[in-house]
Amino acid sequence: MSTQPASTSINPFDENRETDYLRAKKGLMSWLVTVDHKRLGVMYGLAVLFFFLIAGLLAILLRTELFTPDQDFMSAQTYNQVFTLHGAIMVFLFIIPSVPAAMGNFLLPLMLGAKDVAFPRLNLLSFYIYSVASVFFIAALLNGGLDTGWTFYTPYSTQSGTAVVTATAGAFIAGFSSILTGLNFIVTVHKMRAPGMTWNRMPLFVWAIYATAVIQVLATPVLAITLLLIIIERVLGIGIFDPAMGGDPVLFQHFFWFYSHPAVYIMILPGFGIISELITVHSRKHIFGYKAIALSSVAIAVISFLVWGHHLFVSGQSELVGILFSFLTFAVGVPTAIKVFSWIATLYRGSIVYNTSMWYAMAFLWTFSVGGLTGLPLSTLAIDVHLHDTYFVVAHFHYVMVGGTVVAFIGGIHHWWGKITGKMFNETAGKIGCLLVFIGFNVTFMTQFFLGHQGMPRRYYAYLPEYQTMHQVSTVGSWILAAGLFWIMIYLIASLFNKSRAPANPWGGVSLEWHTQSPPIEHNFHETPHVHGSPYDFPEIDKSAGFHAPH
Repeated sequence: MSTQPASTSINPFDENRETDYLRAKKGLMSWLVTVDHKRLGVMYGLAVLFFFLIAGLLAILLRTELFTPDQDFMSAQTYNQVFTLHGAIMVFLFIIPSVPAAMGNFLLPLMLGAKDVAFPRLNLLSFYIYSVASVFFIAALLNGGLDTGWTFYTPYSTQSGTAVVTATAGAFIAGFSSILTGLNFIVTVHKMRAPGMTWNRMPLFVWAIYATAVIQVLATPVLAITLLLIIIERVLGIGIFDPAMGGDPVLFQHFFWFYSHPAVYIMILPGFGIISELITVHSRKHIFGYKAIALSSVAIAVISFLVWGHHLFVSGQSELVGILFSFLTFAVGVPTAIKVFSWIATLYRGSIVYNTSMWYAMAFLWTFSVGGLTGLPLSTLAIDVHLHDTYFVVAHFHYVMVGGTVVAFIGGIHHWWGKITGKMFNETAGKIGCLLVFIGFNVTFMTQFFLGHQGMPRRYYAYLPEYQTMHQVSTVGSWILAAGLFWIMIYLIASLFNKSRAPANPWGGVSLEWHTQSPPIEHNFHETPHVHGSPYDFPEIDKSAGFHAPH
């Protein structure tokens, strides 16, 4: 991707840089009322990482309690509350908004050559709605907790004496933030692209965010209505889902999963976009199958609305419906496989730079592939009957969500760290962190496939002694994973105190965000860029010599 040079613009690779967005305005109030998409992206990033820390600490408590079959330091009721809040906070306050709201806000206008999103004030409102939702979850945490599981399954959620209304209200409010963010991104992609940036010239990260935004706008209202119905049933005593009052609890599952399975792709599609950028930039090679990857994102968004019934294989639905949902679930694997094969083809004969970002991309290819392939037995009716509600499902879900979304998110943080902060991290420390995360994650969750295969049910506070060894291995893995994540936090924070400033384009990228200084100026570009060519038109390089990123 090239741009027409402007005679009055400042060379972004020059050291004589203008004041960047971090220093353009000073004071706390300048952040609290900002409409700059970059500052809002940073604020979202700090918020979601805070809740990642909270949910992660709750997960460590769970795994430590499961080190032995009997009670160690928490009661069964406390255990239920801890795993419920772990799941709810991780899903609604971290994974769903992590890449779209944080990285999407920061990068989307830069990649499109725009000065901001289409509705800057709406963007600020979205952040404050998210903040209000987080207050409700914190209130639920402090007000006796929540013990229904993050899925809020009825009829238990309509009868539990815990803070169900407070937590569901938080998820209900968070949905509005997601909807407004998705709407903003759709309009931005349609209306704010730089001259010359056709749909076939958009970076694949933009395609992924666009497909995600479509799901956010269409699916999230269903969850909002469903959670509102739970609140109405609990407060007014109207029989909607409670069979004792003439309701249907399975109806809740249909409503919930009609949103929550597309929500899986709200979580993973942006991760796909990050991996597309990491692999092509750090292998210095044009992405293989650009149109196939771009359209597969749209295909996943469409098919994701048609597969919710595979969560109800054991609910008593008809055999014909079960077969149809099974077939559609297999079908969604096709566009996903297109992406994986295209990434591998991009790596073939590329001039690969094995830096920290590429390490995370390689880790993603392994962890997400395991997550995707283990979804196939769960899509098969006869096998799912035996694996349903076992630790096999827990392992599969975490290989997709953590091994997929979170690994991609961390890789993206490293890839764009210099652009966001103007500082570069230590590569050796970054690789150590990646290695700890990869080893810890696989030790934690690969073990759980075997636990589930042998019949260990999920959500259980106590278990039979024969499962103890594998539970202990899984718990030790969680400690290694936690150590890796804390290590990443330490060296990234330390990098902020480096005196040297990050170059505008440390990795040799071509897309438009690399045509700005690091960090970018407040209005992104001095003049509107005019786009010519693909965002992956890398210059010809000597394959025998390879490419080395500047220090």
